[in-house]
Amino acid sequence: MKVILAPKPINFKLGEYINKGFELLKKDFGNIFVAFLVCCLMSIIPFCSLLAMGNLYKYLQKINRNQAASPGDIFDFKDFMPYFILQLIIFGGVLVLYIPLFAVLGISGAMLEGSEANPMVGLFAFPYMILIIVAIYYFLLKGFYITPLISLKGIQDIKEAWNISKVMSKGNLISILLFSIVVGILAQIGILACGIGIFLTIPFLYTANYFAYEDAIQQIEHDEITEIGSKNEF
Repeated sequence: MKVILAPKPINFKLGEYINKGFELLKKDFGNIFVAFLVCCLMSIIPFCSLLAMGNLYKYLQKINRNQAASPGDIFDFKDFMPYFILQLIIFGGVLVLYIPLFAVLGISGAMLEGSEANPMVGLFAFPYMILIIVAIYYFLLKGFYITPLISLKGIQDIKEAWNISKVMSKGNLISILLFSIVVGILAQIGILACGIGIFLTIPFLYTANYFAYEDAIQQIEHDEITEIGSKNEF
């Protein structure tokens, strides 16, 4: 059975993802918590943090579909290269954004040589920092679906994953941002329990994100055989 992707703007169901995230976490908290700890352990390995996160989503997919799964499955390096390239792109992009700021600060520092700070530097630096933050959040939101496209659909080409994610997130940037904020707040509620409890609530961040990813992928999937059969009916 061949399944193809037909990218389109996603019908983003914020409340549904949060509810399903809670339900899955309650259903199998013990295994999910262990998998989360394994994910944290793998993230210590250089350049493996995104890979560990992507593998955790694979694990959650198996759990949700009642398939055989083990927390040890997270130590899978099959998708290492696309995530490694993605991290290099992110690092390079952030560096490019900061180059003008570093250049202005460096030139200003060389010109001052003990003199008072130039107020023009502050006038440039503050709005430029705002611009950097906006740019970073924009690209993060537009690339929201890159992780599931790599881990859940096996897309190895970062450019292809980026182009598909751009289409999927079109018109949903505010919804995705709001979802990320709400889920982030709920995931950190454990801080109230002397800080240690955060390890019990952070897994929710991943379960809620998983359902956002899974639903989005289902919305752009097309079973080629079923589609041909549907056309033949007409």
